Amino acid sequence: QVRLVESGGGSVQPGGSLRLSCQASEHIPGCMAWFRQAPGKEREGVAAIPGFNGEIYYADSVKGRFTISRGKTFDLQMNTLESEDSAIYYCAGRRGLCSSSERALSENNYSYWGQGTQVTVSS
Repeated sequence: QVRLVESGGGSVQPGGSLRLSCQASEHIPGCMAWFRQAPGKEREGVAAIPGFNGEIYYADSVKGRFTISRGKTFDLQMNTLESEDSAIYYCAGRRGLCSSSERALSENNYSYWGQGTQVTVSS
C-alpha cells in the first residue's frame, strides 16, 4: 500500500508564505494533487500536477498564489496566504492521468491519501 506523508504545515500571518511537502513511499507515475478541508466545509481540490509533461490545474481561489511542483517530493508553495486558506491540507495520488481540471481536482479520483497537515493563517 502506498503511503503519503505531508509536512510543512504551521501558523502564519496573512500575506505570509508556507511550503508543504509530500513524500511518497514509492513512485507514483500518475496525477498528484493537493486538497484541503476547512472546518464545516467539504474537502476541495487545490492543485494537481501530471506525472509527465502536461497541464497543471489550480482552483480559482489559489491561482497566482500557489504553485505545485514534483520531484523527489511533491510540493505546494503557498504565497500571499489569506485567512480563508486555513485548513487541513492533504496530498493525494493516483496512477491514472489528471485528464481534466474537473477530474484532477475531484477527490473521488484518488486512491492514495496522506494524513493531512494543518495550515492556519491568522493575525
